[in-house]
Amino acid sequence: MVGSIDCMHWVWKNCPTAWKGMYTRGSGKPTIVLEAVASYNLWIWHAFLGSPGTFNYINVLDRSPVFDDILYGQAPQVTYYVNGREYNLTYYLTDGIYPKWPTLIQSIPLPQSPKASLFAERQESARKDVERAFGVLQARFAVIKNPCLLWDKDKVGFIMRACIILYNMIVENERDGYTQADVSDFPQGDGVDLSYSINMASNISNVMNGQTIIRDREVHHQLKYDLVEHLWTKFGY
Repeated sequence: MVGSIDCMHWVWKNCPTAWKGMYTRGSGKPTIVLEAVASYNLWIWHAFLGSPGTFNYINVLDRSPVFDDILYGQAPQVTYYVNGREYNLTYYLTDGIYPKWPTLIQSIPLPQSPKASLFAERQESARKDVERAFGVLQARFAVIKNPCLLWDKDKVGFIMRACIILYNMIVENERDGYTQADVSDFPQGDGVDLSYSINMASNISNVMNGQTIIRDREVHHQLKYDLVEHLWTKFGY
């Protein structure tokens, strides 16, 4: 698991007619959405800018390249165990609007047992990382916090990417001994296998197969169950 994934809305003020049909989410004005992945140290690992359309985050997620490395067989091989069960897909923490995929783990609304309550508490606590990153990003750059005016989509994209690059540079500069990951957690030496997964070739058949894998609801439910049990075994009272 890299971190948390979520979306941030940016309101268009006095926007061109072409954008008038976009989703408004109660603001009365069309919006665009920034999808981002952030880790506990507020570093933004992935960002994608898009218009939400009718189904909000789901449309953005369908167009996002966040899972392209998995679909095209270019993602590093991953193996980990939860509750004694083997898994091969990393996952992001999300809120409840995201679909039930093995790569997306939501909290449990209205938990009815101590195990579910503990999982919800831990998941929601970790998922706040991406919300904190959005807050810091908006606090540093007023151009993101305030409504944009008559800029076209390309200019908005350039502005957002520039702000995210500067934001990550500031995060890195302000942390003594900052690194994007604690390398001590990973094996070192000449015997480390750094090869990429070659289980799927880059053709349409295997891409479709990859989509099936990352959208498998049964694996999602099994992983979530195992995470609940694992957290209770490790931190239960």
